[in-house]
Amino acid sequence: MKLVTSTGKSKMFEMRLLISFFESRNLPRHQFGNLQSKMFPAYFMMVAACCAISVASFGYLHPWKSSSTIEKYQLGFLLSAFAFNLANLFVFSPMTIEMMKQRHKVEKEENIGNEIGWSKNQEAAKVNPKLAAMNKKFGMIHGLSSLANILAFGSLTIHSWYLASKINL
Repeated sequence: MKLVTSTGKSKMFEMRLLISFFESRNLPRHQFGNLQSKMFPAYFMMVAACCAISVASFGYLHPWKSSSTIEKYQLGFLLSAFAFNLANLFVFSPMTIEMMKQRHKVEKEENIGNEIGWSKNQEAAKVNPKLAAMNKKFGMIHGLSSLANILAFGSLTIHSWYLASKINL
């Protein structure tokens, strides 16, 4: 059971770290966005599965009534990471993908979005109020998704620190 717990937690932490901080931006923007729209739901689903396994195994190994205060906090950190991840999977990710598709459609009409690197979107948004409104909404949704991702990552980092403190060398 401890092997399952530690494997699930390490994979969950590894995926969150790799996807969150080391993704490539060497593709045209629309291609990159389309790639992310396929990759992120699978990523959030895999992390949710690992989180569920971690919560279940940690709860099994540390029953609530006999757990210490620190173990109850650790279960809380795992549950919060799970909740933030589910919010991304079922709320923010679908909203972000839908808004991205709408933006891509407007950008194609403006003949932008195929550039690599700096976007021409902001320049086009200055003269296109529809695109400016979409950018604002996309930024808000994407920001909330990023916040949920960072909070989940932080919860998992705190839990990893707890696990590391339990290692006897």
